[in-house]
Amino acid sequence: MRILLIGEYSRLHNSLKEGLLALGHHVVLVSSGDLFKNYPSDSSIRPRFSNHKLMMPFRKIFFRIFRYDCATTEKGLRFYFKLKKLHDFDVVQLINEYAIETHLPFEKYLLKKTKKNNKKMFVLACGDDFLTNTYYLSGKMRYSILSPYLNDKTKHKTYQYSLKYTTKSFKKLHDFVFEQIAGVIPTDLDYAIPYQGVAKALSMIPNPVNLDKINYQPLKIGKKIIIFHGVNTMNYYKKGNDLIDAALAIIQQKYAAKIQVIRAENLPYKDYIKLYDSAHIIMDQVYAFDQGYNALEAMAKGKVVCTGAEVEFEKYYGLKEKVAINLRPDVNEIVQTLEALLANPAELIAIGERARLFIAQHHNYKKIASRYIASWKSVD
Repeated sequence: MRILLIGEYSRLHNSLKEGLLALGHHVVLVSSGDLFKNYPSDSSIRPRFSNHKLMMPFRKIFFRIFRYDCATTEKGLRFYFKLKKLHDFDVVQLINEYAIETHLPFEKYLLKKTKKNNKKMFVLACGDDFLTNTYYLSGKMRYSILSPYLNDKTKHKTYQYSLKYTTKSFKKLHDFVFEQIAGVIPTDLDYAIPYQGVAKALSMIPNPVNLDKINYQPLKIGKKIIIFHGVNTMNYYKKGNDLIDAALAIIQQKYAAKIQVIRAENLPYKDYIKLYDSAHIIMDQVYAFDQGYNALEAMAKGKVVCTGAEVEFEKYYGLKEKVAINLRPDVNEIVQTLEALLANPAELIAIGERARLFIAQHHNYKKIASRYIASWKSVD
């Protein structure tokens, strides 16, 4: 098959591409690289002119006056000039409803042209979108990435990016995308739950992880247990980093001689994965039922990841033992969770071993790629 993947936020599409290539398919990935993360693409729409250091002062002034970011236009234009090469694909898959990230009328135009020049189009449910965020705002889940906003509406400015997906203009984009697609595929339970019973929603397919590129490192406990906390400041409250920071401050004060905390902000992907290599425990996120991509890669390395691993997750995979540590939005509970881990180094080692086996069993990139092929073929 010829497959076109559009957009990248977490290395999901890169890993899927690697699985599809291993199965003998032809794959092209088009994306902007997602800001500072700088994920690789076969064909980049990353703004270059707008991001040039000589342009940045003018770009900021222009945005302040007109509330208009020229980088948004540049991404759309770069995609437009690639259209003549993006044709005759059997499958086009969007990373989410706003995969190109240009102005909404231009986004619709580009998606319509892309659909016209190719066969089936699909979209993933793996991040912000109209349906997911509207569901989260309804309060139907025990907690979600929008819980901090629901509990404190003064955080409106912090949540502008997520809330824009629930506006009328993005509702229109959502409706338009659903007219173009053959199906929507959730990638974990935090998205599968909101999409239950939705027309065109297909079965959940877990995130692919390329185990051939990730070395498993059995944990070895020395004088200190190393805890890593990587922060994307744009998602600081959405991921519960404020709660994790507060808990780690308490842990550092109580166990200074026993632990070392490494904290990093806004690192490119390649630097991020190198920095946590020495860690035993990875602090990932709080407001989740299931693991995101960074957590899965850390688990594949044999790390003990504190993340979303709720009872729904354990039930879905039929787990009897912990493969990841569930964090809930409570500082004292996070502290108690960490204290229990620090008191039992042997269990740390065992969880790391089980984590790797879990990824190999349920997230192997070749097996997941096969599931995508079957899902795409199941829809006429």
